[in-house]
Amino acid sequence: MKHQHCVVRFIRFASASLIMGAPGAVAEDLEPRSYANTPVGINFLLVGYSDLDGSVTVNPSIPLEDAKLNIKTVVFAFARSLDVWGRSGKFDIVVPKARLTGSALLAGEPREREVSGLIDPRLRFSVNLYGAPAMSLAQFPSYQQDVIIGASLAITAPLGQYDAGRLVNLGNNRWSFKPELGISKRLGQVTLELSGAGTFYTDNDELLGDHVLSQDPIYQVQAHLIYAFSNGVWASLDTTWFAGGRTSVDGVRNDDFQENTRYGGTLTLPLNRNHSLKLNASNGGHSRTGSEYDVIGIAWQYRFGAGL
Repeated sequence: MKHQHCVVRFIRFASASLIMGAPGAVAEDLEPRSYANTPVGINFLLVGYSDLDGSVTVNPSIPLEDAKLNIKTVVFAFARSLDVWGRSGKFDIVVPKARLTGSALLAGEPREREVSGLIDPRLRFSVNLYGAPAMSLAQFPSYQQDVIIGASLAITAPLGQYDAGRLVNLGNNRWSFKPELGISKRLGQVTLELSGAGTFYTDNDELLGDHVLSQDPIYQVQAHLIYAFSNGVWASLDTTWFAGGRTSVDGVRNDDFQENTRYGGTLTLPLNRNHSLKLNASNGGHSRTGSEYDVIGIAWQYRFGAGL
């Protein structure tokens, strides 16, 4: 009876808004070369654009059908390579700004949503624990990668656009923490990477005004096969599997456990010593519950510092 009452309240509050889990889709990205060794003191500026398009499966207790969205995102990022007690490391900050448009049928009636603003920014610190010592730019040419083992922690802050009266927002109004462990093995011009991570969430206590949304952790495994060409170009085939994320509203559990697989590719093209372009695309494979979407993107990167 409590669950039925909760559903009725959701329908009443959501009648003027489109209900779908858009922000979570943005976070399920594919990142090759996360633990590559980089000379200490190099800075990276990045500006990127991506286009996400797809359908969304949401809480099955809500009478929502044919939910579709499009998210056009511009990303600004800064990173710096570090010396962490003799090991190579990196700090980065990513600030995405997006425009979201979406439509769906709610209880048989069409609903639309359009919103622009910031997506929650992400801070990330990583360190290579084994196989990648901190080195200067002058020392780096003598380095040959074998096995690298690294770890990282990404923190997402609740600073994105959020309207407590709607369920579709670019921000999540909560913190998230993503510890990760990765391993990278080079075999000639081929590098194999594997990583495992878990994303843990605080509660959103302003869902539709005064409801509390809780979410179980999402666990993720990524794998990358990277080929380095002799002219500095590199390409990768990427895949990820993630599962978990079951939600509760006001303590009532929802039947929305996620289990999804995605595939993609990345191509990086150096323009000169300081500038490069990165192209990427991915699409959904198997999806039990959650978002099914395609993403294409392009990014320009500028490297400076450490004598470059």
